[in-house]
Amino acid sequence: MNVKQLNRYAEMVVVCSGDRRYGRETTFEDNVLVGVLAGELKVVQADRTHYCGAGDTLLLPRHQPATLLKYPKDGVAYQAVLMKLPTALVRAYYAQHAPEPGRPAATGVLVFSQSPLLRSLFASLLPYLELEHRLPARVLAVKITEVMEILRSLDPRSDGVLADFAEPGKINLVDFMEANYRFNIPLAKFSYLTGRSLTTFKRDFKKAFELSPQRWLTQKRLTLAHYQLAEKKRKPAELYLEVGFENLAHFSVAFKKQFGYPPTALVGPGAGHRPAVG
Repeated sequence: MNVKQLNRYAEMVVVCSGDRRYGRETTFEDNVLVGVLAGELKVVQADRTHYCGAGDTLLLPRHQPATLLKYPKDGVAYQAVLMKLPTALVRAYYAQHAPEPGRPAATGVLVFSQSPLLRSLFASLLPYLELEHRLPARVLAVKITEVMEILRSLDPRSDGVLADFAEPGKINLVDFMEANYRFNIPLAKFSYLTGRSLTTFKRDFKKAFELSPQRWLTQKRLTLAHYQLAEKKRKPAELYLEVGFENLAHFSVAFKKQFGYPPTALVGPGAGHRPAVG
């Protein structure tokens, strides 16, 4: 059973737990800090994959598509604490504490190993789920300052993620879609991340790819799935979320419609005799 715990009086804190594998694609509007308490978290991005176990902490940048896959491990259910870092409060922090010049900067996910500071931070967030009145704004601002100071002290590259307040501008649509097609996010989000209105996005997409966005996305995801099944010998249940499908049944139907045989045919007896994908 997979459970999400939250409190409307402290909306920036969420506790997720589950005793079976599950996941979803996401693009956060604010930076998000994730502390893995138990189990394992796999974060799939366009250019890399991160694996995090109990005690690890991730800083997930805003406006970057990712697939988050959560697993129980060694008989222990997955559990993690998520803390949203509201952009307005982060911006206010940097108005008082400018990024230090000359520091190396990160632009993608940052992974922090176990630290007493982070362990104490996440332990302090759990009681927020019991609040019976809204968390005072000043308390939230103090908590954000605590988070910022901890992250900046543990990894000087944190400023590259935390102090990036730029909104997506118009970028090369082909390059972005080729890198991010596996993420099952709405077309409106794809259009926003490429700096376009939805109408302009669809027009530019059709001009570039000569297909509708949904048809192109489905074909690309199924081609990737075929490669993972045939060449990497992965199982359908292991990868359908990673290639942009919400459930295994939908993936299996779409795969058979595209290739003429079910995905299980590539991992069972006689798989080597199946026709290659063109």
